[in-house]
Amino acid sequence: MLDAIIWGLVQGLTEFLPISSSGHLVLVPAFLSKLGWSVSQPSLAVSAVLHLGTLIAVIVYYRKDLVLIARARTNPDARRILGLLALGTVPALVGLPLRDSIDAFEDSARNVAAALVVTGIILAVGSRLLTGTRRLESGTWRDAAVVGLFQALALVPGISRSGMTITAGGGRRFDAAEAARFSFLLAIPTIAGGGLLSLLDLSGQIAAGPMIAGFIVSTLSGYAAIALLLRTLRRVGLGPFAAYCLVVGAVGFVVL
Repeated sequence: MLDAIIWGLVQGLTEFLPISSSGHLVLVPAFLSKLGWSVSQPSLAVSAVLHLGTLIAVIVYYRKDLVLIARARTNPDARRILGLLALGTVPALVGLPLRDSIDAFEDSARNVAAALVVTGIILAVGSRLLTGTRRLESGTWRDAAVVGLFQALALVPGISRSGMTITAGGGRRFDAAEAARFSFLLAIPTIAGGGLLSLLDLSGQIAAGPMIAGFIVSTLSGYAAIALLLRTLRRVGLGPFAAYCLVVGAVGFVVL
């Protein structure tokens, strides 16, 4: 039960804060083991439920946008946003056959720590790019392609999906909140896909207690993480997250 709560918190916070959820799923147990505290990796069942929790969080937070998108048949802005999301999702799908190579990469905590340092460097650059004024409704296929390609980089554990997509959105001159809006709406099919893959690999008995606890924690922490990130972007940009990734990644690379 405690493990599920820990993983729910890790999944909820790191899925949306630009500090890499996949990286923390590797680094957190590695750091804890150094301290003599053994935390088991979440089972496939728990992992699927944690994804569902973060999916619910982003759906609730951006429910107005999803209602708008549902009107794509009659609303030009909704059609444009839906098209951007569809095109932006394609590069990540192309990377699915690389799952075995990705699994091999994350077997080494030092690899993941090094990737987190890369995330920190990109976030430091990205923080300087969040000065645009464009809204998502003005997006073009080029915007979707660039953001989608950056999202595909996050298939590497330690590379933050939200960090890459927000940075790419800033580079395309979107307003900071709009870059985050694009990132989080684009996360919906990605998170849903991750949960589905876990479910497809699922077998054996499922413990209801840990799943419920993990679901609640991941949903609440995920919603709080979105709100926190948006406030931070408006005030100071991506700088604090860049510093965090650089420090944790460097310490992990040396210690682990």
